[in-house]
Amino acid sequence: MREEAAQAAIDMFLSAFNVSDDDHMTPLLSQALTSDVVFWGPLGRSEGVAAVERFVRDIRRHPAGVGTMVRCSAVDVPGEWARYQWVFTTPDGGPRLAGTDVVHLRQGRIDQMIVFAGDVGRSS
Repeated sequence: MREEAAQAAIDMFLSAFNVSDDDHMTPLLSQALTSDVVFWGPLGRSEGVAAVERFVRDIRRHPAGVGTMVRCSAVDVPGEWARYQWVFTTPDGGPRLAGTDVVHLRQGRIDQMIVFAGDVGRSS
């Protein structure tokens, strides 16, 4: 059951990147995230659905055009934490970004999220 709830929240979050217009994004994020979500993204720490919404809007406004965000792995749920891999591709095979997110779940919604974009380099 935990896996299904985690996957549902994660897929709802990712679907916010792919809606046809920004007006449909906020309701999706509100279903996936707690109101006090803590978001660790590429630009640091932020809190609240509005902060995550700004991040999603920025990605949706990529200079190469509106891209597509998809989960490209299973959701691994060891307890109340989950992780998954994703890929973002812009139209016409433009710039592509991949990463791994780690999320904490509370009552079936994401209350903490850490975004790891790109590959981890090899140590020397």
